[in-house]
Amino acid sequence: MTMLIHGVLDQQIAAQPDAPALTDTLGHVWCYADLGVASKDIAARLARLGVRANDRVMIVMENCAPALAAIFAVSRVGAAFIPVNARQSGVEIDRVIAHADPAAILFTTDISAEATAHADRLAAVPLTSGLQVLARASAPDGVLADVATVLYTTGTTGQPKGVMLTHANLIFGGEATRTTRQLRDSDVLYGVLPISHVFGLVSVLMGAMVSGASIRLEPRFAPATLYQALTSGLTILFAVPQMHALLMQYTKEQGHDRLPSDTLRYVSSGAAPLDPDWKRRAEAFYGIPLQNGYGMTETSAGVCVTRHADSNDDISVGPPSPGVKVKLDLGAQGAEDDVGEILVAGGGVMQGYFRNPDDTAQVFTNDGWLRTGDLGMIDDVGHLHIKGRSKELIIHGGFNVYPPEVEAALNDHPQVIQCAVIGHAEDGDEKVYAFVEAAQNDWPDEDALRQFAAARLTGYKRPSKIILTERLPAAATGKILKHKLSNLLND
Repeated sequence: MTMLIHGVLDQQIAAQPDAPALTDTLGHVWCYADLGVASKDIAARLARLGVRANDRVMIVMENCAPALAAIFAVSRVGAAFIPVNARQSGVEIDRVIAHADPAAILFTTDISAEATAHADRLAAVPLTSGLQVLARASAPDGVLADVATVLYTTGTTGQPKGVMLTHANLIFGGEATRTTRQLRDSDVLYGVLPISHVFGLVSVLMGAMVSGASIRLEPRFAPATLYQALTSGLTILFAVPQMHALLMQYTKEQGHDRLPSDTLRYVSSGAAPLDPDWKRRAEAFYGIPLQNGYGMTETSAGVCVTRHADSNDDISVGPPSPGVKVKLDLGAQGAEDDVGEILVAGGGVMQGYFRNPDDTAQVFTNDGWLRTGDLGMIDDVGHLHIKGRSKELIIHGGFNVYPPEVEAALNDHPQVIQCAVIGHAEDGDEKVYAFVEAAQNDWPDEDALRQFAAARLTGYKRPSKIILTERLPAAATGKILKHKLSNLLND
């Protein structure tokens, strides 16, 4: 019988009940035994409300101890948890409720004003410390017999798309994280990536649980807070490129060239192109190799990850993780530059989309490989290089332009914090538009940026337009929301 995710927690309780499990900004300092007690209490309360096996329990949350206890509580009841970032709008929340039909909705009201507003709007009542609940009439769904969680993907419009990940998927992802990052029980992980997102859920939470490590939970990213954590005992940092860029900018504004930390031993970046010069600067800043990786919700996060012992110029996302297979669909005629759609198989691949058999069928090949919709190239040593989303491909003047390549070139400029590139229809063609985030007191010259790009990009890849801004629109994960970039054109 497959272990459920609360079984991983129970194993740690049996092995090291008094070992530190988490801290949060509410003042919780919990050992593994504390987390177990809290999860059992919430499970009992949910059962008394009528929550049963194969039900859904939605958690409107930001990172905190009660949210993690609730996740394991739902597992104990045999239901599937649906974590949703509290900063989503009421319309977005209601859309998920209508599609998922949860038997109960939990709200982390002590940590989040937005969660409190949603709880008030939906007339929730107190459940236990830090949580309010709305109990609803709902029928169990046999499809969810092995499912631990249903994750609704960012940016979904129209019919919501809920990714069903099984208990085995989540444990597989946690074990892969432990193996590739060599996590141990003495590690302290930074938990600012939202646990409502697959990166935070699998790499941070499940990675820590299978390793017996502890998590320093933060509800929201702030460069100053991360800087303080990195200089006070943090050992493991999983982050997205935007977080690294903002931290480096903050540190620069404090008058420092590198991070003063005696404990940090592993730092990684999410799936994004790494310019060799930027990578070298980041490694000089951290004082250790910067690892890169690639994953998505449908694969329980990690597909590939680098495992460099020393700094080098490898800007790939590395080889497949243990138990994962990757290949490319180059099309019937093959593809220019050996770039094709990335296909994935292995223990992390989702069960399918909840109540959406048509989309599930479309995303799997006849022989069971998951179509990611991402473009990539595999080099001679088997490392995967991400070339971009197939839907983001820009065809400019008949040439293929991959936005990550342009972004990597501009990100190398010392005055650029981060940038995002999209295609913009203009005069019967797709033009390359670059949105560049820079500090107000360190504004780059647009002509200088153009010259900088021209030295690194062939003519058809150079931006037709550069838009400077103090802040790019981003999700709670730090991921740039490219569909909102066009709004900056009207500012």
